[in-house]
Amino acid sequence: MIIILKEIYIENLAVIKKAIIPLENGLNVFTGETGAGKSILINGINAVLGQRITKDIVRSGCEKAVITAFFTELEPHIILKLDELGISHDNDEITVTREISADGGSLARINGRTASVSLLKEIGALLINIHGQHDNQVLLDSEKHIDILDLFGSNENLMSDYRESFRILQQTARKLGEIKKSESAKSERIRSLNEIIEEIGELELEENEDIVLEKEFEIANNAEKIISALNSCTAILSGENSVCELISEAEGEITFLSDDEPYNQLYERLAAAEIEISDISSELARHCEKIELNAERLDYLRQRINAINKLKRKYFCDCNELVKMYNNALEELKTLDISSEEIKKLAEKRDELLKEVTEKAKLLSEFRKKTGEEFVKSVTNELEFLNMPNVVLEVKQEHGKLTLNGMDSIEFLISANKGEQPKPISKIASGGELSRIMLALKSVIADKDSIPTMIFDEIDTGVSGKAAQKIGIKLSEIGEVRQVICVTHLSQIAAMADNHLMIEKKSDAERTSTSVYKLDYKGRVAEIARIMGGENPTDLMLKTAEELLKASS
Repeated sequence: MIIILKEIYIENLAVIKKAIIPLENGLNVFTGETGAGKSILINGINAVLGQRITKDIVRSGCEKAVITAFFTELEPHIILKLDELGISHDNDEITVTREISADGGSLARINGRTASVSLLKEIGALLINIHGQHDNQVLLDSEKHIDILDLFGSNENLMSDYRESFRILQQTARKLGEIKKSESAKSERIRSLNEIIEEIGELELEENEDIVLEKEFEIANNAEKIISALNSCTAILSGENSVCELISEAEGEITFLSDDEPYNQLYERLAAAEIEISDISSELARHCEKIELNAERLDYLRQRINAINKLKRKYFCDCNELVKMYNNALEELKTLDISSEEIKKLAEKRDELLKEVTEKAKLLSEFRKKTGEEFVKSVTNELEFLNMPNVVLEVKQEHGKLTLNGMDSIEFLISANKGEQPKPISKIASGGELSRIMLALKSVIADKDSIPTMIFDEIDTGVSGKAAQKIGIKLSEIGEVRQVICVTHLSQIAAMADNHLMIEKKSDAERTSTSVYKLDYKGRVAEIARIMGGENPTDLMLKTAEELLKASS
């Protein structure tokens, strides 16, 4: 059962005002005059596949363009994908719509429900493969050749088994690297903690010690000056001719008045002042006795304060925070442990996986070598049929580092003429040769590719005559296993169509519009004759066209 793009509805897309395009299984061919709008049709299909479309594609004077594609007979793997994406479907059918506004906005729908363009693209990739001239770049990009060879070889089991092991190897190597990096950081942290513990621990700091030491240092540094000041003050207060003596004399002078008011209060105050000053003098003397002139102590204080200040500057914190940092470092150090055993086990597992993956890569490589031989035979046969009998195709296979695709690098080399050494396709093939080589590749992988609808946009570029006829035959053969849609300007290909559609441009006094419609047998004869001989074909040309059509059938 072949899934088909059953119908395309187009409205206000460039020169196409409105068109309902019916499509069938087998080979569907679009023809028409140059500039009639064949490329617009491809742009419309690209739009429903989620490709980027500009607002310029909206028909002039219209608010929006609408393109709707109706797909029927969905295969199980596509239904499974739709279910995974939460897209409802009935009777194995879906409708995909894309609206492009004249102001540049875009809206996508699947079965009437709004969908993102990325979702449209994901679904579209399962339904349609469009091959245009730019897709020949796949052949020119050697990195894509390995995918073509693998698709031809149908090595899904080998590849999935290898990739599963390779991903486990990657995960293991990544985890090992992360642990090593973590252990490296842990080692650095341990070194840093040990440095903190050694530097701060050596000082055996106490909280607020810097404040206490600085006060003591200030006192010690000014001890001589302080002693002199205290002694002088003591002498003034209680020495010879001191304040105390003078107050005592004053007290004696008014003793006889001590019982009379108000003199008794003044007398008592003088007596109290004498006692207070005497007590102050004694206190000053005691402080003076405590102060020592110790040069060694002063030097010790200076060195310790400098050491503490150095650490405070290094760690940008005060003395109390240094003490806290030291204690925290001791605690954190207890929790850190380098797991060398885990690293060893992971390294052993990685090495075992590396051997396993390498062996699987070798099996994959051997399979590709055999596949390459079959691929060369199959593609060469196709190219011989497509009028390239002297082509020599070679699959260059080299081994390198392990990747998600194995250890191989694959490149297709080709010689288009006898006696020439095969070289990279990009250095040899012309546009027409590229088209035929790509068609040959599509032909040999048509029954292996899961994409149900293949679109060829001007696959016939650069070819004519018998080569064109054989391209038509080959497209028809692919149409037996896939729905094929082809835009062409060659009669030989148009004659091979199972469903022939005409793209016609008409102009009136006001504007130009393009219509698309299916041709009946008579219409096909007329169109093929037009392609062969231009407008107003002769009876002979019509007869020749009819004979070509009958021969192709």
